[in-house]
Amino acid sequence: MTPKVRCTWAGNDPLMIAYHDNEWGVPVHDDQLLFEFLVLEGAQAGLSWSTILKKRSAYRAAFDNFDPGKVAGYDARRIAQLLGDPGIVRNVLKVNSAVTNARAVLAVQKEFGSLSAYLWRFVGDKPLQHLRATMRDVPAKTSEAEIMSKDLLRRGFKFVGPTICYAFMQAVGMVNDHLTACFRCRELGGPARSR
Repeated sequence: MTPKVRCTWAGNDPLMIAYHDNEWGVPVHDDQLLFEFLVLEGAQAGLSWSTILKKRSAYRAAFDNFDPGKVAGYDARRIAQLLGDPGIVRNVLKVNSAVTNARAVLAVQKEFGSLSAYLWRFVGDKPLQHLRATMRDVPAKTSEAEIMSKDLLRRGFKFVGPTICYAFMQAVGMVNDHLTACFRCRELGGPARSR
C-alpha cells in the first residue's frame, strides 16, 4: 500500500496529521466552530499551531465550548480566572480579544443571521480552489484576507490581521490550500493530480 502524501506542514506529529487529514480545509458553517477557530487562530499569533492544538481541549473547557453568547458575558473576574489557567495561552490581550470577539460575533449574527453567512461572503459563498505545488507557493495573506480583516476590524474584532484571517480561511475551508500532491486536495474539490 502506497503511503498517503500530505502537505509537508503536517509533519510526523499524530495530532497535526489528524488535524490535517480531518479538519484543515474542510468547509465550516457552524457558528460555534467558526468562533472557535477565530479565537484559536488569534491565540496562535507568534506561536506554533502544534502548541495551540495541544491546548485545544483546555480552551474548549475554559471558554464554555466557544459558545459566543456565554463568552460575550465574561466579566473581569472571569477573565482573571482565565489568565490563571495554565491550559491556555495566558496573554491578556489574547484573552480579552476572545471576549471582545464574542460580542462582535453576536452583533454580526444579529445583522447577517449567522457568523457563517457573514464570513463566507468574502469568498462568494464557496471555497476558493488553489493550485499550490509547494509550501513556497502558499502566501501568508491574500486580497480576500485583507478585505475580511479590514471589515472585521471595522466591526470591533481583535487579533484579525490579514495573516491571521488567511490562516483562518485555510482552516475553515474557505480556501483549499492543500498542496496539489496531497491526497486531501482532490477530496476537498481540488483538481486531479497531474502525472
